[in-house]
Amino acid sequence: MTMIVKRRGSVKRPPTPDAEEDHDREPSLQEIINIKLIESGEKERLKELLRERLMESGWKDEMKALCRSYARKKGRNNVTVDDLVHVITPKGRASVPDPVKAELLQRIRSFLASAAL
Repeated sequence: MTMIVKRRGSVKRPPTPDAEEDHDREPSLQEIINIKLIESGEKERLKELLRERLMESGWKDEMKALCRSYARKKGRNNVTVDDLVHVITPKGRASVPDPVKAELLQRIRSFLASAAL
């Protein structure tokens, strides 16, 4: 008996750059900042702070409700993760509370000032 497995599409990601192509290129300021954030552990702390603030503000529950509503509308078996990401991401980004954005921005600025970047 042969079993047919229905595969769901994966999240679309940009292709991984070839190491040879990037070898001679200087890292951008954004890449340098990202490296410093990761090395110091600040990126994980910022992500955790963001998770906490989004839960406190009710944002997470709002996004969960949007996902459920979309899945009910389209039919639970007709929705992929890619579908949800495509539909919910713009709404999610637009609905992050301004105080949360301001707090994260201030924390990033403080980190950059202390890291002398």
